[in-house]
Amino acid sequence: MQACRRLSAAMLIALAGTLAACATNPVTGEPDFVLMSEVEERRLGARYHKQILAEQRVYDDPELQSYVDRIGQRLARKSHRPELGYQFTVLDDDSVNAFALPGGYIYITRGIMAYFDSEAELAGVLGHEIGHVTARHSVRQYSTATATGILGSILLAEAGAGRAGQQLFDIVHTAAIRGYGREHELESDRLGAQYLARAGYDSQQMLEVVRILKDQELYEIHRAREEGREPRVYHGVFSTHPDNDTRLQEVIRAAKKFEVADARPPGEETYLRMIEGMPWGPSADQGVIDDHEFLHGPLDVALRAPRGWTIVNRPDRLIFEAPGGRAGVIATLDKAAVTDDPRKRLTDEVGELEQGRPLSVHGLDGYTGIAIGRTRAGADRTRYALIIKGEQAWYFRGLAPDNETFERLDDEFLDIIHSLHALTPAERERAQPLRIELIRATAGDRYESLARDTPRLQDAAARTRLLNGDWPDGEPRAGELVKVLR
Repeated sequence: MQACRRLSAAMLIALAGTLAACATNPVTGEPDFVLMSEVEERRLGARYHKQILAEQRVYDDPELQSYVDRIGQRLARKSHRPELGYQFTVLDDDSVNAFALPGGYIYITRGIMAYFDSEAELAGVLGHEIGHVTARHSVRQYSTATATGILGSILLAEAGAGRAGQQLFDIVHTAAIRGYGREHELESDRLGAQYLARAGYDSQQMLEVVRILKDQELYEIHRAREEGREPRVYHGVFSTHPDNDTRLQEVIRAAKKFEVADARPPGEETYLRMIEGMPWGPSADQGVIDDHEFLHGPLDVALRAPRGWTIVNRPDRLIFEAPGGRAGVIATLDKAAVTDDPRKRLTDEVGELEQGRPLSVHGLDGYTGIAIGRTRAGADRTRYALIIKGEQAWYFRGLAPDNETFERLDDEFLDIIHSLHALTPAERERAQPLRIELIRATAGDRYESLARDTPRLQDAAARTRLLNGDWPDGEPRAGELVKVLR
């Protein structure tokens, strides 16, 4: 227990009464100082698993869910903590991501799965996330952050496990976006490669996963720069190190000694058939952005942005960003009754408005006006509007950094508000998401020609190359299954 003796007497006093003690690291077998027991780790994982499922949609494909869970369980049985009772969940999220909660709850998005070409590549990412759980990275980072300040430790002891749980969840949430840092991410790659080899897969597939995700990151950064937005890339070593990184190659090469005699095939066609038909980009339930329009089939609604503006679709709001991103309109949705009075409902929410007037938007009743002195960003004006569409109450806020910009953009704020309408038959057809289809490549096939039938997608050839691991200039090979978007 020498590692624990390094703590000062003052620190030990500060930590008295907490959940913690010195423990044995399940991966290294060495002493580990952690401020959370395994029982508490599991309990908090179960609690926040419910929170994740309340906030994010599970992908509705029982066969695919079962397939991912089956692979994950195969790897988990070969891990350093096989007794945890792991749960693997595919999220209906088009971002490129995978993450884990303490206690064995692991999530992977359909967005990242679109880029894999084999079962072994999927197993590589699941193994990496299992590594975060077995090495207790979130618990260790939480313990380090708390133990570095005596005041923080005292506050923890006084606040109890509820505060501890929230701090731990905050660390996990941050790690899902930015990763756990180079050393912990590299350790997870090492562990993931081991579990891959022990389960019968080729551990070198980890390097293929790194290459695929690095290409996706480089392309996404390029597109984000052109579109003036933040890139959406996978966290951790996968995004920060190329596949020729010396340390990464060393830890993956070391996993060769764990390979078993009954090796598994990579499972290319099995995997591709499992993701055939999967939506690419936002699903129908999330709404589709097509040529400056937001189209939502289940809600039967369309909204249009002015030329040069950007539409950002988030789970709880729709954002119309003006060029430069410092002004725009935020649209949110609430429940309504057909008998609601738009003026009364809006003014009850935000107070009396200047220049208030009724709206008639494609046969729908609404109300709009300007609030004075209600912003902190510089401008003292905000354009508010409410439109009632059946049982839907659409709220709009037009914001600008200063009054001059507000005056210049207010007509465009109103154009966005007035664009709300029920879908036309043509728009309803366009509201369907793109989906992954498989074709068998023939001699002479090129991505430029295969992508011509992909509707409403900029740079379709490059994106199709990315989906098939052939970016930036590869071409399909005769006889192989190729992913296309239709």
